[in-house]
Amino acid sequence: MMKAFVSPFLAVVSLVSGGQALAHGSFEIPISRVYNCYKEGPEAPKSAACKAAVAYGGTQAFYDWNGVRQGNANDQHRQIIPDGKLCSGGNESHKGLDLARNDWPAKLIAPNSSGRFDFTYYATAPHSTKYFQFYVTKAGYNPLQPLKWSDLEATPFCTVTSVTLQNNRYTVSCPFPTGKTGRHVIYNIWQRADSPEAFYACIDVDFGTGLAASDWKELEPVQVREDLGAGSKVTFRVFDSEGRDVERHELRLEQEANPAANWLVRLARQVNAQSRFVRVGALQAGGDVAPLEARQGNSVYVRETGYRIQIDIEKPAAGEPSRR
Repeated sequence: MMKAFVSPFLAVVSLVSGGQALAHGSFEIPISRVYNCYKEGPEAPKSAACKAAVAYGGTQAFYDWNGVRQGNANDQHRQIIPDGKLCSGGNESHKGLDLARNDWPAKLIAPNSSGRFDFTYYATAPHSTKYFQFYVTKAGYNPLQPLKWSDLEATPFCTVTSVTLQNNRYTVSCPFPTGKTGRHVIYNIWQRADSPEAFYACIDVDFGTGLAASDWKELEPVQVREDLGAGSKVTFRVFDSEGRDVERHELRLEQEANPAANWLVRLARQVNAQSRFVRVGALQAGGDVAPLEARQGNSVYVRETGYRIQIDIEKPAAGEPSRR
């Protein structure tokens, strides 16, 4: 059996207390610009924006996706990071992130029924946290111009000073930015308490045209890379918080050629029609989730925390006829 996609994401828990946090990392939900390009694959990214970033700044920045930082920030973020360099954190090593483009992959997001949104940070090394601050670009922000401090709202829409980790990830519930439509950038600053070091992230989002509230929460993106031949079987598995199998959805491929985007959308439609716990696709204006026929842009969504998923692929042995 080939494991095509193994979810590293475990229980999503709202975290409101504690003094330790994992730093060195980036946002997974919504996915940050740097982490998205890493997930696309630094050597052969899929989106035009990530291709351009690699061509301009090289691949190493995306292998170092968890290190967009300033070692001696000490709350002086605006003083040490010049306009036009916010997404790279003022680092030449990550300059590709600062390219002014209107086609950075952006996730459509909506508030939950309480008017809030849960951000998830994937972290990789322990540090103490002083604060997380979330800013959003002003109305009329032009993505074709380099991002400046003056493009951000003057005050953060969310500040968090205390977080607790679980499974190298934490979820922080923030008030959803109001009065925003279309594409924007959410800019995050993470200042350590035990060091002057700080970390930065640009998160490309789309607020749509006034989305309805949705209680579907993004669990994680689904990215598929491989076309499959006849006789292959794809199994979408759902586990509860105890690791028990609660659902299995199987798709058998009989066609000689099954492009990745095609078999994924077929699998997603099957899961969405049958599952009690999850949906696969992209958030829609009405608050529902529908699949896209694309290698990228689909995610797994849940209403209740604690679930995780895995997609297994089985291929016929070379020369083995397909099962019909």
